[in-house]
Amino acid sequence: FGSVKKSVPSGNAKALELIDSHVKSNPVMLYMKGSPGSPQCGFSARVVGILQSNGASFSSVNVLEYPEIREGVKEYGEWPTIPQLYVKGEFVGGCDIVEQMDEDGELEELLKDVEKKEE
Repeated sequence: FGSVKKSVPSGNAKALELIDSHVKSNPVMLYMKGSPGSPQCGFSARVVGILQSNGASFSSVNVLEYPEIREGVKEYGEWPTIPQLYVKGEFVGGCDIVEQMDEDGELEELLKDVEKKEE
């Protein structure tokens, strides 16, 4: 997961368009603080760990590098905190929801469904 720095257009509408394209073009998309190899907050680290323990392949954006994305994703997902996980274009939740879904086995099922669609 190498970091690729892309320019983010200024303006909220452009940031929302970029977020929408990320969410729709990546089967599993995580907006987080830091990177999967170097999370910058405990909540992001927990979600990365859960995804990895489920064998999920996922894309991510470090919102600390992109203030427009950091604010835009909160509006996009109608969720006030980061990390935010999207699967198959749908908002799944933040850290607490992902943890609960993992404990209940729901996340594993959701991620299995993604793998089947990619084959």
